[in-house]
Amino acid sequence: MKTIIITGPSGSGKSYLSKKISKLFNNTIVIKTDSYYKDNIFIKFLSIFQYDIYDRPISFKKSEIKKTLRSLHNKDRLISFYNYDFQRKQSSKSEGTINYEGDNQLLILEGIFAHRLDLNYNETINIICEEEKDICFKRRLKRDQLERGRDSREVNNKFNISWYLFHENVQNYLNNFEVLSINPLDMVSYNQLVLYLQKQKNN
Repeated sequence: MKTIIITGPSGSGKSYLSKKISKLFNNTIVIKTDSYYKDNIFIKFLSIFQYDIYDRPISFKKSEIKKTLRSLHNKDRLISFYNYDFQRKQSSKSEGTINYEGDNQLLILEGIFAHRLDLNYNETINIICEEEKDICFKRRLKRDQLERGRDSREVNNKFNISWYLFHENVQNYLNNFEVLSINPLDMVSYNQLVLYLQKQKNN
């Protein structure tokens, strides 16, 4: 199973790119790090006083997402998945079956923490989504108001901290591994990415 890492700052088009790739390559499996946030009392308490808690690795279930990835690579019959309700700040767990299609099937791990899981990133296809900050903010604002019940002031505070933290922590990843940079809306770079993925998938 070929694993694709898609990371990038908030609003940079990670989910959009994941959807495009999964539609192009049949039976692609997509795992979102956003689905693995913790909902324990400690995290909920911290979130009251610390705006950036959900932009730090302490806020998500690192061991559980790695367990899901191991199960997928082992082609286990039942896979445990998580979902996170941002308005209620509640995490839920479910089990599902996967239609495995051999070693060339694609697995996408997408999210701001996708590059911070201590995986062997020398064996994954690594992608970082890039976009101008003001465009990312507008996308984040629209999403958070519609899906997460946040007002513009709260979104602005969270976004600026998130932007800073992401770029502060991504440098080690960029310096130590081969990472493809793409603007998901740029068709030239997207088409180049598709050709690259087709070649990797067939290797």
